[in-house]
Amino acid sequence: MKEMKEYTIPFVGLKIGQHKYDFNLDKKFFEHFEYDEFHQADIKLEVILDKKPNMLEIALSFDGLVNVSCDRTNEPFDLPVEGNYHFVVKFGQEQDHLHDELLILPHGAYQVNIQQQVYESIVLALPSKRIHPGIAEGTLKSDVLEQLEALKPKGVQQNQLEDVDPRWDNLKNLLTDK
Repeated sequence: MKEMKEYTIPFVGLKIGQHKYDFNLDKKFFEHFEYDEFHQADIKLEVILDKKPNMLEIALSFDGLVNVSCDRTNEPFDLPVEGNYHFVVKFGQEQDHLHDELLILPHGAYQVNIQQQVYESIVLALPSKRIHPGIAEGTLKSDVLEQLEALKPKGVQQNQLEDVDPRWDNLKNLLTDK
């Protein structure tokens, strides 16, 4: 995958200590990775690079909104996303991306590209189910919700479902008999 130059940080001329970088991420950043689940994105990213004599420590902190489709109704909504990610950059014989929190660059490298770590940390910070907040509040009016309500089984209560099969009653007694 082609590296995005904006997320390449040269560290050769930096003094030992902490250095701060700020980035704004939008939909184009995620399109670079062929990730098309966001309609829009507006994420502020803060990168703290702590340069040490023989390694780099990088801390990512992000906060913002992504516009996604609801998993239940397919209605678009703004989903807040925030999180932190920390990884270490060390130097070795050859480049290695196999570890989650450790990036090995070859000796003589003078810059580090953080685009993959940024992308993965944001995508993994998203919830697995994306439900429109209007569903929980009861304020969302949608044809899909009306259709789901119409297709819902009628007249069956939760406690009736538990008493359907009498063969399990003897097993329930095992829990109370001691």
